[in-house]
Parts: sequence; structure tokens; C-alpha cells
Amino acid sequence: MPARVITTYTSQQTVMIATANTPLPDLRSSPIGKYRWTICSLVFFATTINYLDRQVISLLKPTLEKEFSWKESDYSNIVIAFQFAYALGMIGAGRIIDKIGTKLGYAFTLILWSIASILHAFATGALSFMIYRAFLGVTEAGNFPAAFKTVAEWFPRKERAFAGGIFNSGTNIGAIIAPIVVPYIAIHYSWRIAFIAIGAIGFIWLIFWFLLYEVPAKHKKLSKEELDYINSDTAVDDTASPRATANAASLPNGAIPGSAVPHSAVPTGITPVATSTSTTLDPAPLPGDTNADAINIEQQPNISWTSLLRLKQTWAFVAGKFLTDGIWWFFLFWLPAFLASEYKLVGMQVSLPIAFVYSLAGVASVFGGWLPAWLVKNKNWDIVKARKRSMLLYAFFPLLVMVSQTAGSYGMWYAVIIIGIAASAHQAWSANLFTTVSDMFPKSSVASVVGIGGMAGGLGGMAVAKMAGLLFDHYKSLGHIQTGYYILFLYCGLGYLVAWFVMFRLLVPGMEPVTAANLGKHKTKSN
Repeated sequence: MPARVITTYTSQQTVMIATANTPLPDLRSSPIGKYRWTICSLVFFATTINYLDRQVISLLKPTLEKEFSWKESDYSNIVIAFQFAYALGMIGAGRIIDKIGTKLGYAFTLILWSIASILHAFATGALSFMIYRAFLGVTEAGNFPAAFKTVAEWFPRKERAFAGGIFNSGTNIGAIIAPIVVPYIAIHYSWRIAFIAIGAIGFIWLIFWFLLYEVPAKHKKLSKEELDYINSDTAVDDTASPRATANAASLPNGAIPGSAVPHSAVPTGITPVATSTSTTLDPAPLPGDTNADAINIEQQPNISWTSLLRLKQTWAFVAGKFLTDGIWWFFLFWLPAFLASEYKLVGMQVSLPIAFVYSLAGVASVFGGWLPAWLVKNKNWDIVKARKRSMLLYAFFPLLVMVSQTAGSYGMWYAVIIIGIAASAHQAWSANLFTTVSDMFPKSSVASVVGIGGMAGGLGGMAVAKMAGLLFDHYKSLGHIQTGYYILFLYCGLGYLVAWFVMFRLLVPGMEPVTAANLGKHKTKSN
């Protein structure tokens, strides 16, 4: 009895009839090209610049406090101005990028945030800093929606967490470079020149972006094989539905479920008998297959905001961002101040410990995206199980930060190492948190959902920043600012476990993809 084999090749999806002893080519040994990693490197450098620009003020905090006589709450309000604007920017940034496209959207937002960074050099006090920080926040909000939309466009789902981890490590590289470069410029020139020099770097990136970037379908440097590979997605590949299991069992030796097979690779004796514009690997749903509608996830039209806000999948991402982004903001904006307060570090003395923390976090960002893919490939886990278990593992490591001050009493580097582990856990968590969006939503809505979640993350960051300002002013007046840091570290330690429970126990235990079925009566609209 001939076995039915379903596959895709070039831009079509074709149903094939083959005998069970007619193997398909093993695409794992086929050269598919690597240009998508060039695109990933562009996003990595943009993210590096993004974090260079936003971290300058935290490194200049001691200098600016003396020049403008700031209190802790003044600095806190400046941070909040950035985060509030960042949250507002996230509301529209993702939607705008979904509308005008990644190429123009990314370029536009980077030009604006570079200008905003340079304008800090002309600030004359707390109020003007708040205005310029707000401008920086609303424009920098475009980076992550554009970045993850780029990854969704240029990578198949099984590679997105890894690619996301690589470009997300740019946040750490920016945070490593900044404490080395910014204090040096401020000491040898001025703090105003530091803002101008760092802000101008973005314009160099733009040259490479326009030279090297285009959407995959239009890119002249992209091979046909690599384009086929990028477009080889089906939702069932990564959700391990009953359909995927059945298809995998029926495939001949050497065939890969969900692989894209180019025309030139179709073996002799296999005759196309039907074609379709659907991305479905199997046109006949298996009984009880709850993921039957998910197979069209990548080609669904753009989902309206109203519909997005009615979905548990959206609120799961929102909860994860709200509960954990503020922790990262706290490390980013207050780590130099913590080292100065606890260990009396000044000027260039903070460079090495901060560079160490973010170097560790950079490695963890890449590892965080790599681990789920490794579990899928080597342990035969489905992507849902791999993603959830990996994120739970990362959620436990920040607990260590609750004892960082105690450990630091024996030596500064004990505290630095522990904070580095906590920051690393955040980056590993974040690489997967962002990828849950492309796991559950069609490409056309990825930037919008990332924008909504980014807004929630900004609001969470504002809450932490306000709490930090109030706590530090209070305990500083009592001569025990360390108590304020201890309270913040308690939250930093527990936040990820709370977020994991809310996401994967209360809201989306199975990370079900958004489908026509669970959208129900919610309307969708095309781009």
C-alpha cells in the first residue's frame, strides 16, 4: 500500500504520492546558505546601540548629581520619564512597524532615538533631562518590535529563539561597552560630549542596514534554498500535535517533517498530484487534533488590537513582561549606583565589575535561546515542553540575588558574581519570553504583540523605579540605604517564578497557537 507523504517545495505546498521505500533527500546535509545570520548580526548591532544610548545616564549619575544637586527621587523621576514614554511608544511602535515594514520602520526609529540621545548634551537640569529621556524612550521603543519581526521574517520557528538570543545579547554588549567608554569620555572631555559621541553611532549602522537588508522574498543575495528553508514553517512542526506525530511516523527514512524540498530535490518516481496555497502538511485533520487550525498560523492576516487584547496568549506575554522587565531596568539603571554606595567605587572603577556582569549575561542570552532547540533536537521534546521547562530553570537562578549583599560583605566580587548570575538568568528568560510570541502568533502580528508586551514591561519598570526612588531616599535619610537595596533584591529574586506561574499555570498552560478557531468571532484585517 503506498504511503502518503506531504511536503512543501519552493513557494508551493504540494501533496505527493510515494511508495514507502522511496526515500526523500535528507535536507540536513543540503547547503541552504547563511545570509539570514547576516541579518541577525545587523539586529544585534542595532540592539547594542540601543543599550549604549540608554545606559549613558546611569554611568554619569554621580557627575550629574553633583552638577545639578539631584536627590535620589530626581534621578528616579528621570528614569520614570524614560520608562513611561517607552511604554507609550510600545503601544504604537509595533503597529507602525507591522504597517510600514521592517526596513523603513527600523531605520526610522533608530534615526529618532539617535537624535534624542544627542539632545541630552543640551540639558540644563532635571526637567530638561526628563524631556529628553522621554523622547529617547518613545523612539527606542521601536527596537524590539522591529527586531523580533525581523527574526520572524528571516528564520524558521525552530531557529528563532537562538537568533533572538544572539541579537538580544546586544543588550549586554552595549552594557559592557558603555562603562568602559562613557566614563573615559566624561573624564577626558565632558559628560556632554559623551552623549553626543554615543548618540552619533546609530547613523553609521544605518549605512549597513540600507545596503544589506531587504525582506527575504525580495532579497537578491538570498539563495533559493535558503528562502525555502526560511519559509518551511508549519505550526504543527513545533507543537507536537497528534498530526505531527502521525506524519513523522509515516515519513520514509531520511525525511524531515516540515522540511522544504526544492523542485530540484524531488526524487524520481514521486509525482505531484495536487497543489494548494495552504501551508498545511496534511490536508486531513486527525480526530481529536486540537492544533488542526494552527497549521496556518504563519499566513494568517494581521489581527486587530481588539482581538489581540481578548486573547489569553497576549495577556500571558503581557504578564511576563510586566513582572520581569522592571528587574532588568533596575540592574541597568541602578547597578553603578549600588556599587558606588556599597563599595565606594568612582569613575572608571565601576567599569570592570559592570562589564563582568553583562559579559556573563551576554553568554546566557545566547545559551537561553539555544537550550530549547537542543532539547527538541536531542531529547525529542516538543517545543512547548522545551520552552516552559527552560524558562522555569532560568526562573530559579535569580533567587540567589536575595543573598548578594550578605555575600558581598565578604568581598565585592561575591556580590558582583551573584548579580551577574541573576542578570544572566533574565537574559536567558527574555530570549524565550519574546519567542513565545512567534510560537503563538502569526508573523503579521508579532510586532504588535511585542509592542503591547513592551508597554507592559515599561509600566512594570516605572513601578520598580518609583519604588526604588522612594525607598532609597527614605533609607538614605536614615543612614541605611542598604536596606532599600535589600527590599528591591527580594523582588528581583522572586519575580520570575511568579511570572512563570501566571503565564504557564494560569493563562497558557499549553501555549496554544492563535488560530481561526480560538479567534472565534473576533475580526481580523489584512495589512
